[in-house]
Amino acid sequence: MTESASGVSDGARGRPLPLLTPYVRSYEGYRLDGFPAGTHLGMPSPDVTVILTISEPVELGREDGRSPDRFDSLAGGLSTRPVPVVHHGRQHGIQLALSPAGARALLGVPAAALGPWAVDLEDVIGADTRELSDRIAAAGSWQERFSVLDRILTRRLIAARSTGPERSLAHAWRLLVSDPTLPVRAVADELGWSRRYLAGRCAAEFGLSPKDVARVARFDRSRKMLRADPRRRLSDIAADCGFYDQAHLARDWRDLAGLPPSRWLEDEVFPFVQDD
Repeated sequence: MTESASGVSDGARGRPLPLLTPYVRSYEGYRLDGFPAGTHLGMPSPDVTVILTISEPVELGREDGRSPDRFDSLAGGLSTRPVPVVHHGRQHGIQLALSPAGARALLGVPAAALGPWAVDLEDVIGADTRELSDRIAAAGSWQERFSVLDRILTRRLIAARSTGPERSLAHAWRLLVSDPTLPVRAVADELGWSRRYLAGRCAAEFGLSPKDVARVARFDRSRKMLRADPRRRLSDIAADCGFYDQAHLARDWRDLAGLPPSRWLEDEVFPFVQDD
């Protein structure tokens, strides 16, 4: 547990069982209390997000001015836009970062089917949502909660009809995410596909174009570097993450985050698991 002038932050990171690691990158438990109310930006990332709350529901703000969407549990697909998380200074729950293969194997749908916003997790995996929520709420420690996830997700994996995208498409994902500087044409040529066919397959499976998969991966890398060392020069981060230059980084931040990196660092006073 850590305390600051703003509030109390307590949580833990867990690694799933080895059987699950191709599908779940991490478990992130969090309990935040006593922070000023406001809005946290859930940034675009190459992870499919699943959140199970333990106390307060998650509220996602809407651009159309309507009341926020409220979820006790949710699954969110891949997006090129930030998601406003409205909070009242406290949050308590677990966030899972799933690979696109994890969306198929553990949720039973491609990442594209979740869309760029969020859906109620119960609409995706049914009664397993309630079992997860009840057992996690009854557990007395983060490790016990992570063990609940291991058991139920392993059961779902064993019963899964699909354990991920077809091999060629999975290879395309790895290429685009691991080296965002790689031209889309080069990825298509390696697979023996046309660019148009690759674009169609990526959109159907991931909900993003090949170019946007690479952009989101590059942006996510820059965000993590900036959060780890806010004093680091943006020109150095741009070079390390595969941007052409600092101006390229600034354009992608404007397009994908809606604000420059300096403003994000200034506004983000509510720590969240995505910041880890």
